[in-house]
Amino acid sequence: MDDRPERGTRTLSLRRQLVLWVLLPQLVLWVAGGFATYRLAVRYVNQAADATLSQATRALARRVKPIGSGLLIDFPRAAQEVLETDPNDRLFYMVSTPPGEFILGNNSIPMPPASMRPRLNDPYFYDGEIRSAGPAGGRGLRESIKVRIAALYLPYAAPEGKEQWMLVQVARNMAHREDIFKLILMDTLLPLSALIPLLTLIVWIGTGAGLAPLLRLRKEVEGRSPLDLAPLRIESAPQEVHSLVRALNALLASVRQNVNAQKRFIADAAHQLRTPLAGLKSQTALAMAATDDPALIARLKLVDQSATRGAHLINQLLMLARADPEAAAASDKAPLDMPAFVQEIVAEYVPRALRAQVDLGMDDAEPPAAAPLRIEANALLLREALTNVIDNAIKYTGRGGEITVRVAPDGGDVLVTVTDNGPGIPEADRARVFERFVRATDHGEGCGLGLAIVRDIVAQHGGTVDLQDARPHGLRVAIRLPRR
Repeated sequence: MDDRPERGTRTLSLRRQLVLWVLLPQLVLWVAGGFATYRLAVRYVNQAADATLSQATRALARRVKPIGSGLLIDFPRAAQEVLETDPNDRLFYMVSTPPGEFILGNNSIPMPPASMRPRLNDPYFYDGEIRSAGPAGGRGLRESIKVRIAALYLPYAAPEGKEQWMLVQVARNMAHREDIFKLILMDTLLPLSALIPLLTLIVWIGTGAGLAPLLRLRKEVEGRSPLDLAPLRIESAPQEVHSLVRALNALLASVRQNVNAQKRFIADAAHQLRTPLAGLKSQTALAMAATDDPALIARLKLVDQSATRGAHLINQLLMLARADPEAAAASDKAPLDMPAFVQEIVAEYVPRALRAQVDLGMDDAEPPAAAPLRIEANALLLREALTNVIDNAIKYTGRGGEITVRVAPDGGDVLVTVTDNGPGIPEADRARVFERFVRATDHGEGCGLGLAIVRDIVAQHGGTVDLQDARPHGLRVAIRLPRR
């Protein structure tokens, strides 16, 4: 069975489709899980960072105290250097009052967005950028640093008794926070990525095990003979294809009924024709005996020959009907000693070969095999196959010809060969002569069914038949049958 797609089409096996449909959601979940993990990491890291910034903002606010007509800033230089030492996790700060009027810290911290309404004593957070000087003491290129900023508005009393606001801002470099995001994302996705190949392997093995009954069903169909119309075993099919198997079995049953009806018609017609043909031959013989007219006798002989050919055709049709798969399966098989069986058939045909002036014999020059050459066979059907081969050899070899029959072991098989030195069959016609009602020559009185019967009977016994060249000329018919 050739299950290759036609040219120009592309198909995908059911197993690959199942694997793809199972793995595709896994990939989608992997991407969605990575995105969700990243969002959660951002959320929780921001919460932790914002809590730290909130504490730093309030701590810095406590270092700024209103006194008299101004503000007292108690922020030692050593504390400032500690905040600004680590370049990867640097803290920036700024105090301004009124908000926007720089007093202390880094005046490059961006102000809160205008859309944010100031809330007293309640810090809120936003992202921004700080432009810092390059390595050349501020004379080089300026670097843009992404920061997370906490802003806290605090009221304080002015000297004239007016209430004023003070803005305290603390910013932190986001590079360290982004590193944490990436680490969390990598620690989450890498194990999942390693699981995908393992999951693919498990799914591939699982789908193979799940589709095994379907593959067994396919092999059962592929391994069948075209003549085997027995129903498929539904127990070997998966539950999902039981309806398909039932439909196929119904189709096979319908075909089997039609074939059986045709075979019964052939068999019944052959039986019905036997009696009138036998009567015709008898009446022809009586007519030839009752006349002395040479012309009439010649015509009666032609009638007798036609009746003989008709009877032979009917016998061949009956044998062909008996050789069909169901009839062969119903017939009994028994152990058969092939050398003795073939020798008996050859002995029966020696007188006929002598009348045709053909030398028929059996080659037993080789020593007997160590083990008996036995097969399981229906003796009646196998006898019909071998007699057809020997009969054809006698018919077509011609006077003075030689026919040699040989039985020999060949591996685990028994090889029966019938070799003649007649005209043979052209190689181009050797496959065609196994078809019904096909003859390779116009000579002789055959009906073109002999080799078709041989092929069907040998096939029912699990063997093969081949036509080969004989040396120096002639035909070699090789019948190979499995040993018991």
